[in-house]
Amino acid sequence: MASANVVEITDTNFNSEVLESDVPVLVDFWATWCGPCRAISPIVDEIADEFAGKLKVGKVEADKNAQTASNYRVTAIPALFVFKGGEIVERHTGATNKQRLISMLSAHL
Repeated sequence: MASANVVEITDTNFNSEVLESDVPVLVDFWATWCGPCRAISPIVDEIADEFAGKLKVGKVEADKNAQTASNYRVTAIPALFVFKGGEIVERHTGATNKQRLISMLSAHL
């Protein structure tokens, strides 16, 4: 079950949800057909719950939001980006574990 703390990010709301956010944002580019995306989805949801208030977590369905995926040169998914102050401060492509994701985030919280 998806976390209530995860925001659906689209081409339309990307600027307001991510670039203008007052807190760091973890953005997960994914697709329904992507096995590794489905594998890390529960981890991303857990991160959203555990870091609520300190971090915004959003998911971008790459196929439905091709403009945003293209803008950030997402060529493989899952692609995880950390934005802070409207800038990309970290990125990771491919499946990962929770500990790696937390260490990727911790420097920016």
